[in-house]
Amino acid sequence: MSSSPVKVRSLYRKLLRQGNQFAAYNFREYAVRRTKDAFRQHVAESDSSKIQELLSRGNTELQMLKRQTVVSQFFQLDKLVVEGGKTGKQTGNKGDIVRQTEHGWD
Repeated sequence: MSSSPVKVRSLYRKLLRQGNQFAAYNFREYAVRRTKDAFRQHVAESDSSKIQELLSRGNTELQMLKRQTVVSQFFQLDKLVVEGGKTGKQTGNKGDIVRQTEHGWD
């Protein structure tokens, strides 16, 4: 029973680290938010059998998350604006951005 808090914290850290491995911003944010919400939901749990069940389910989720992050690494996308990425094509000496629309150049 004394090792249970250590296992819970370890699982929590592993899930957060793995969630941050997603290539896409939205998936990263969702994985981190979902992990935090799930642990907050069960923070007051004191039944040892329920804790063991939750740990088992958490480890299953971690394995699934590992597989999904590997798949997401195959599909690298440009960074979103919220991540500090720029869109468009760099031109000129000033580093201006020229955006191309479906109809041609702006």
